[in-house]
Amino acid sequence: MSEAQVLLRGDRLGLGQPRREMLPEYHRWENDPGTVLGYGNQFPQAWETREAGWAGQRGNHNYPQFEVMRLEDAAPVGITTLMVNTFVRTAEFIIVLAPEARGKGYATEATRLTLDWAFHLGALRMVWLKVLEPNTAGIAAYEKAGFQQSGRMRQSGFWLGRPVDELLMDALPEDFTGPSALASQLP
Repeated sequence: MSEAQVLLRGDRLGLGQPRREMLPEYHRWENDPGTVLGYGNQFPQAWETREAGWAGQRGNHNYPQFEVMRLEDAAPVGITTLMVNTFVRTAEFIIVLAPEARGKGYATEATRLTLDWAFHLGALRMVWLKVLEPNTAGIAAYEKAGFQQSGRMRQSGFWLGRPVDELLMDALPEDFTGPSALASQLP
Protein backbone atom coordinates (compact mmCIF):
# COMPACT_ATOMS: atom_id res chain seq x y z
CA MET A 1 0.00 0.00 0.00
CA SER A 2 1.29 3.45 -0.85
CA GLU A 3 2.08 5.79 2.00
CA ALA A 4 -0.51 8.46 2.71
CA GLN A 5 0.66 11.93 1.74
CA VAL A 6 -0.62 14.64 4.08
CA LEU A 7 -1.45 17.84 2.20
CA LEU A 8 -2.99 19.78 5.09
CA ARG A 9 -2.54 19.09 8.81
CA GLY A 10 -5.08 19.84 11.52
CA ASP A 11 -4.94 19.03 15.22
CA ARG A 12 -5.73 15.31 14.96
CA LEU A 13 -6.47 14.82 11.27
CA GLY A 14 -4.90 15.54 7.92
CA LEU A 15 -6.13 15.75 4.35
CA GLY A 16 -4.40 13.78 1.62
CA GLN A 17 -5.03 12.44 -1.86
CA PRO A 18 -7.34 9.42 -2.13
CA ARG A 19 -5.48 6.25 -3.04
CA ARG A 20 -6.64 3.66 -5.58
CA GLU A 21 -5.71 0.75 -3.33
CA MET A 22 -8.06 2.15 -0.65
CA LEU A 23 -11.07 1.92 -2.98
CA PRO A 24 -12.40 -1.32 -1.39
CA GLU A 25 -12.29 0.38 2.02
CA TYR A 26 -14.00 3.53 0.69
CA HIS A 27 -16.66 1.29 -0.87
CA ARG A 28 -17.20 -0.43 2.50
CA TRP A 29 -17.68 2.94 4.22
CA GLU A 30 -20.09 4.15 1.51
CA ASN A 31 -22.23 1.02 1.78
CA ASP A 32 -22.38 0.91 5.56
CA PRO A 33 -26.05 1.09 6.63
CA GLY A 34 -25.35 4.26 8.65
CA THR A 35 -23.89 5.97 5.58
CA VAL A 36 -26.72 4.81 3.33
CA LEU A 37 -29.21 6.13 5.92
CA GLY A 38 -27.37 9.46 6.24
CA TYR A 39 -27.43 10.02 2.49
CA GLY A 40 -31.08 9.11 2.27
CA ASN A 41 -30.29 6.32 -0.19
CA GLN A 42 -32.20 3.11 -0.08
CA PHE A 43 -29.72 0.61 -1.50
CA PRO A 44 -25.96 0.02 -1.56
CA GLN A 45 -23.83 0.70 -4.62
CA ALA A 46 -22.39 -2.28 -6.50
CA TRP A 47 -18.61 -2.71 -6.44
CA GLU A 48 -18.46 -2.58 -10.25
CA THR A 49 -20.24 0.78 -10.27
CA ARG A 50 -17.91 2.24 -7.63
CA GLU A 51 -14.81 0.90 -9.34
CA ALA A 52 -15.92 2.24 -12.74
CA GLY A 53 -16.51 5.69 -11.24
CA TRP A 54 -13.01 5.97 -9.77
CA ALA A 55 -11.18 7.09 -12.92
CA GLY A 56 -13.86 9.62 -13.80
CA GLN A 57 -13.75 11.14 -10.35
CA ARG A 58 -9.97 11.26 -10.15
CA GLY A 59 -9.65 12.82 -13.60
CA ASN A 60 -12.23 15.54 -12.96
CA HIS A 61 -10.72 18.75 -11.57
CA ASN A 62 -14.22 19.92 -10.59
CA TYR A 63 -14.53 16.98 -8.19
CA PRO A 64 -11.60 17.25 -5.75
CA GLN A 65 -11.58 14.59 -3.06
CA PHE A 66 -9.49 14.27 0.08
CA GLU A 67 -8.68 11.21 2.12
CA VAL A 68 -9.06 12.10 5.79
CA MET A 69 -6.48 10.42 8.01
CA ARG A 70 -5.45 10.43 11.66
CA LEU A 71 -2.09 12.13 12.04
CA GLU A 72 -0.96 9.85 14.88
CA ASP A 73 -0.89 6.71 12.71
CA ALA A 74 -1.88 7.82 9.17
CA ALA A 75 -4.96 5.56 9.37
CA PRO A 76 -7.64 6.67 6.90
CA VAL A 77 -10.94 7.55 8.59
CA GLY A 78 -12.95 9.21 5.83
CA ILE A 79 -13.28 11.00 2.52
CA THR A 80 -14.42 14.55 1.81
CA THR A 81 -15.48 15.83 -1.58
CA LEU A 82 -16.09 19.24 -3.11
CA MET A 83 -18.29 19.22 -6.21
CA VAL A 84 -17.14 22.52 -7.70
CA ASN A 85 -19.23 24.73 -9.96
CA THR A 86 -16.46 26.70 -11.69
CA PHE A 87 -18.89 29.18 -13.26
CA VAL A 88 -19.94 30.65 -9.90
CA ARG A 89 -17.00 29.47 -7.73
CA THR A 90 -19.15 27.46 -5.30
CA ALA A 91 -19.10 23.80 -4.28
CA GLU A 92 -21.26 21.15 -2.70
CA PHE A 93 -19.58 19.45 0.27
CA ILE A 94 -19.89 15.71 0.94
CA ILE A 95 -18.29 13.67 3.71
CA VAL A 96 -18.15 9.93 4.39
CA LEU A 97 -16.64 8.68 7.64
CA ALA A 98 -15.64 5.11 8.34
CA PRO A 99 -18.26 3.56 10.64
CA GLU A 100 -15.62 2.96 13.33
CA ALA A 101 -14.52 6.63 13.17
CA ARG A 102 -17.92 8.13 13.96
CA GLY A 103 -18.65 9.84 17.27
CA LYS A 104 -15.06 11.03 17.81
CA GLY A 105 -15.33 14.61 16.55
CA TYR A 106 -13.64 13.77 13.27
CA ALA A 107 -16.51 15.09 11.12
CA THR A 108 -16.08 18.62 12.48
CA GLU A 109 -12.30 18.68 11.99
CA ALA A 110 -12.45 17.05 8.54
CA THR A 111 -15.11 19.57 7.50
CA ARG A 112 -13.05 22.51 8.81
CA LEU A 113 -9.93 21.31 6.99
CA THR A 114 -11.86 20.92 3.75
CA LEU A 115 -13.40 24.40 4.12
CA ASP A 116 -9.93 25.79 4.86
CA TRP A 117 -8.70 24.32 1.57
CA ALA A 118 -11.83 25.41 -0.32
CA PHE A 119 -11.63 29.05 0.77
CA HIS A 120 -7.88 29.63 1.06
CA LEU A 121 -6.54 27.54 -1.83
CA GLY A 122 -9.59 26.81 -3.96
CA ALA A 123 -10.74 30.46 -3.82
CA LEU A 124 -14.37 29.38 -3.55
CA ARG A 125 -17.02 31.99 -2.66
CA MET A 126 -19.37 29.58 -0.92
CA VAL A 127 -19.62 25.90 0.03
CA TRP A 128 -22.99 24.27 0.66
CA LEU A 129 -24.41 20.92 1.69
CA LYS A 130 -27.65 19.05 2.19
CA VAL A 131 -28.31 17.10 5.37
CA LEU A 132 -31.37 15.12 6.44
CA GLU A 133 -33.13 16.85 9.33
CA PRO A 134 -33.03 13.82 11.69
CA ASN A 135 -29.21 13.68 11.33
CA THR A 136 -28.65 15.86 14.39
CA ALA A 137 -25.05 14.70 14.89
CA GLY A 138 -24.18 15.74 11.33
CA ILE A 139 -25.91 19.10 11.70
CA ALA A 140 -24.03 19.81 14.94
CA ALA A 141 -20.67 18.88 13.35
CA TYR A 142 -21.33 21.10 10.32
CA GLU A 143 -22.37 24.05 12.50
CA LYS A 144 -19.22 23.69 14.62
CA ALA A 145 -17.16 23.75 11.42
CA GLY A 146 -18.76 27.01 10.21
CA PHE A 147 -21.85 26.04 8.22
CA GLN A 148 -25.16 27.83 8.83
CA GLN A 149 -28.65 26.64 8.02
CA SER A 150 -29.88 28.47 4.94
CA GLY A 151 -32.98 26.63 3.74
CA ARG A 152 -35.14 23.55 3.70
CA MET A 153 -36.37 21.17 1.04
CA ARG A 154 -39.56 19.70 2.39
CA GLN A 155 -40.00 15.91 2.35
CA SER A 156 -37.16 15.49 -0.16
CA GLY A 157 -35.21 12.78 1.68
CA PHE A 158 -35.80 9.51 3.48
CA TRP A 159 -34.86 8.52 7.04
CA LEU A 160 -35.68 5.00 8.22
CA GLY A 161 -38.16 4.66 5.39
CA ARG A 162 -40.03 7.90 6.14
CA PRO A 163 -39.97 11.06 4.02
CA VAL A 164 -38.11 13.85 5.85
CA ASP A 165 -36.92 17.37 5.13
CA GLU A 166 -33.42 18.06 3.91
CA LEU A 167 -31.74 21.11 5.39
CA LEU A 168 -29.54 23.28 3.22
CA MET A 169 -26.47 24.66 4.93
CA ASP A 170 -23.81 26.97 3.57
CA ALA A 171 -20.54 28.54 4.59
CA LEU A 172 -18.84 31.68 3.32
CA PRO A 173 -15.17 32.56 3.84
CA GLU A 174 -16.17 35.04 6.56
CA ASP A 175 -17.98 32.23 8.40
CA PHE A 176 -14.68 30.38 8.68
CA THR A 177 -13.64 31.56 12.13
CA GLY A 178 -10.68 30.52 14.18
CA PRO A 179 -7.21 29.62 13.02
CA SER A 180 -6.52 28.39 9.51
CA ALA A 181 -4.54 25.14 9.42
CA LEU A 182 -3.18 26.27 6.07
CA ALA A 183 -1.98 29.65 7.37
CA SER A 184 -0.22 27.97 10.29
CA GLN A 185 1.76 25.76 7.88
CA LEU A 186 3.04 28.56 5.65
CA PRO A 187 6.45 30.13 6.29
